[in-house]
Amino acid sequence: MSEEHYLELCENPVQFENTSSVNNVFFDEANKQVFAVRSGGATGVVVKGPDDKNSVAFRMDDKGEVKCIKFSIGNKILAVQRTPKSVDFISFIPDYPHWECSQECKMKNASILGFCWTNWNEIVFITDQGIEFYQVLPDKRSLKLLKSQSVNVNWYMYCPETAVILLSTTAQGNVLQPFAFKSGTMSKMPKFEIELPVVPKPAKLNLTERDIAVATIYGQLYVMYLKHHSRTTDSPCAEVVLYQLPREGSCKKTNVLKLNTTGKFALNVVDNLVVVHHQSSQRLSTRYHHQCKRR
Repeated sequence: MSEEHYLELCENPVQFENTSSVNNVFFDEANKQVFAVRSGGATGVVVKGPDDKNSVAFRMDDKGEVKCIKFSIGNKILAVQRTPKSVDFISFIPDYPHWECSQECKMKNASILGFCWTNWNEIVFITDQGIEFYQVLPDKRSLKLLKSQSVNVNWYMYCPETAVILLSTTAQGNVLQPFAFKSGTMSKMPKFEIELPVVPKPAKLNLTERDIAVATIYGQLYVMYLKHHSRTTDSPCAEVVLYQLPREGSCKKTNVLKLNTTGKFALNVVDNLVVVHHQSSQRLSTRYHHQCKRR
């Protein structure tokens, strides 16, 4: 890599069929897999990741429009959401009898916003009324509810490296409630509040998933908030505010990265670099604060 650049595109990008009337495309952040689902899976599902050796192709019955699809760790169990109430499961365990089952969410009148695999046989349903932590039992072809927590949820984020799920709560969406998962256990971490530049009145959802990203930087979990200022302020340029989220203890704001521009952005972390994608200029900017390393 040239010393003049922090980042470069890989020589072998993942290629897949474009989204169309018959083809839907999904991305699983945990396994870094792209799913191309044709005709609800009836005419084929192609799964590709960074390594060509992990490519998978199969068919499944068309039981309706696929809203979300993800493999568990190791591609052992496939989870498919088609309705707001349930998730279907298909076994891909090698040298094991084929089986399928379906699991409805337990909370009454709840709608499933999505799901996250935290282990090869452990999965979390995130609903608009809380979260439900399940263990998949291949021998019984069913799921066992391990733990649940009721809370009003606007949206969620998941950090697969740390198995931490972040729930957006309250009317404005800026009170974030994290949960940590490990070896069949679910732990409720201290909630914290994102400081909004303007508090709307009456209260309405003002913090969305587009404004938040979670990632590990030098082994520590950070929540990154893309803060937009009003053009009428003295400093209208956007900022990235970093909150460090320890396993124990309260969350604390540690860094503010000045972007020196406005517009629509997206955030990623690559090799401990905070990468900012600026939509209108189609440019990448790398921002790194040395305090992250010292902490």
